[in-house]
Amino acid sequence: MEHVLLLLIIFIPILGLSNGTETEQDFTWHLKKIPQIVRERTFSLDSPKFEAKPKLELNSVCGIECQRKLPVPSLSDLKSLLSYETVFENGTRTLTEVSVLGAVPDPAANTTTQRPLRKKRQIYGTDSRFSIYDKRFMTNFPFNTAVKISTGCSGILVSPKHVLTAAHCLHNGKDYVKGSKRLRVGLMKMKSRGNGRKRKGAKRSRREISVAKEEPKAATELRRPSRGDERKQRGSGRKQGTSDGMPSFQWTRVKSTHIPKGWFKGVSGDIALDYDYAVLELKRPHKRKYMELGISPTIKMMPGSMIHFSGFDNDRSGQLVYRFCSISDESNDLFYQYCDAEPGSTGSGIYLRLKEPNKKKWKRKIIAVYSGHQWVDINGEQQDYNVAVRITPLKYAQICFWIHGNDESCTQG
Repeated sequence: MEHVLLLLIIFIPILGLSNGTETEQDFTWHLKKIPQIVRERTFSLDSPKFEAKPKLELNSVCGIECQRKLPVPSLSDLKSLLSYETVFENGTRTLTEVSVLGAVPDPAANTTTQRPLRKKRQIYGTDSRFSIYDKRFMTNFPFNTAVKISTGCSGILVSPKHVLTAAHCLHNGKDYVKGSKRLRVGLMKMKSRGNGRKRKGAKRSRREISVAKEEPKAATELRRPSRGDERKQRGSGRKQGTSDGMPSFQWTRVKSTHIPKGWFKGVSGDIALDYDYAVLELKRPHKRKYMELGISPTIKMMPGSMIHFSGFDNDRSGQLVYRFCSISDESNDLFYQYCDAEPGSTGSGIYLRLKEPNKKKWKRKIIAVYSGHQWVDINGEQQDYNVAVRITPLKYAQICFWIHGNDESCTQG
């Protein structure tokens, strides 16, 4: 049954059913005019203490019910929320105030679909994650865009010198976390073993073949570890590699870090998942293909409502883990989904494939940042969700501004 469902995933982007007849659906990247983020002034702040403890699960944050009640931010609110701090590798810190031009606040309140409450789980039913072992795919697009952050999170390459990740991987809302002063980013490379000799691979299951079709070129790298594999990993504490090689990381220092003020307590009143994103500028450019930003479409405009992302889950040390799942709920700023994930994968770039305008070619773009397994308050009770921050036009404008240093390159997205 599993391989049948995966085959359906493959064909969903191509055809839809309407009244029993096949019709082509409009799964296209629609270019939108982007608001302008304009730098007004920048001034120095005291250096951070860098004493906060990393916390990959957040408590008492605004959940689905809370999102419904959030007021639409005014332009003055946006000016405050989208102003940002920059921390440099020498420990100095600045605050940049911005103005927002061309933003049209959405008059509709945040809306979500009522869903039944669920119990605490980070892995839902059968673990549907896939570890990627083959170096031919691990070091090629799109999987090679995933990076590891030295504070224990994941991220994704968005330019030759920039990485997109989650803000809480660097800052707890009050202070920067320990280790973020000397922040590093790990780009995956392969360390050969066995003097470069290769061994014939094992046969693949129908499930592996089906998933590989969803991510072309990934025909042999996707494999869920058997229970025997997992026992070996727990016993040895080391990753079980293949004869193709053992993965390692090329670590690059971070030159500067940008975080929106909307993430800081005292600005939003409490931690706001809406602004759980950050951009890291690398000290040296890499030569890998990166993934472009995209404006997050609504669930209805996604093939099968499916999203994809890869990261470095803590329970599979040293492995790149890929997964895909359907989005179950959405608000204006957040996705709520059941993607199987563990700590370590937070900060991963969530992407999907849509057609380019006036072309037959399908293209992957980043549409959200995986914020992780979060506890939220619903009617006075704590419930847990796997949450992602959507890249809205305003967030696109800010991230693009951080990457290019101006708004001239960020007029459409």
